[in-house]
Amino acid sequence: MIAVEDLVVSYPAAPANAVDGVSFVSPSGKITALAGPNGSGKSTIVRALLGRVDIVRGKAVIGGDDARSMTPSALAQRVAVVPQREDAAFPMRVRDYVGLGRYPHLGLWRSPGFDDEQAIEQALTQSGIEDLANRTTDALSGGEWQRVRIARALAQHAPALVLDEPTTFLDVAHEMAIFELLASLARSGLAILLVSHQLNLVARFAHTIVLLNHGRVAVNGSPNEVMKADRLESIYGWPVVVTRDPAVGAPALVPLRRPLRHELLK
Repeated sequence: MIAVEDLVVSYPAAPANAVDGVSFVSPSGKITALAGPNGSGKSTIVRALLGRVDIVRGKAVIGGDDARSMTPSALAQRVAVVPQREDAAFPMRVRDYVGLGRYPHLGLWRSPGFDDEQAIEQALTQSGIEDLANRTTDALSGGEWQRVRIARALAQHAPALVLDEPTTFLDVAHEMAIFELLASLARSGLAILLVSHQLNLVARFAHTIVLLNHGRVAVNGSPNEVMKADRLESIYGWPVVVTRDPAVGAPALVPLRRPLRHELLK
């Protein structure tokens, strides 16, 4: 389980708190999505979970323990993270890069064993990148690199998984494949916390959406409770219609075009 309790985070010289009193729970076996406009605090919450920003008030909890009280190794055994931005320090073989996910279980001195190799193979298969295993990371496309990073997180075998915009650079087929994978992982018992701008995909797959605005929770509930046209128009500052996905019946957001200036003058 992942939980955020009355979390407040502020950056130096910023006119307002980046996260201002946010609370929510991301339970095991469910997908919880953080959504909201740019600058609403989504990625800052992920950084707070990792101890990469100073918490002014409140706490981020992983598996019942305050994340600030845990060593980096203990934290990495509890939660695997796919951050929004990341570059390899130097080119390496994809299989070896995915194997970095086993480091929290190995430490400095123990060599990978059979269980570690099995975890790496499983992560490669789950992410659909078996054919990339012997390529080097500097020879990957943006979409391939994104799937390799997800594979490394899966190799950690942590009970919680946090992903910040995991479908960036992916085409439609790979977007759907990643969300189907996350749904499968949730069914297996993992706590999935997902940051995404893809509201329609989130509405299809997430059990709960935490919609943020200006660092605060605007609404926290099921996709049907959150995806309301008047609310989304107010938060995103754009006219929208909310209809129904014909495939699965989930709420679906349709942004509208604003009239051109010369049409307004007619």
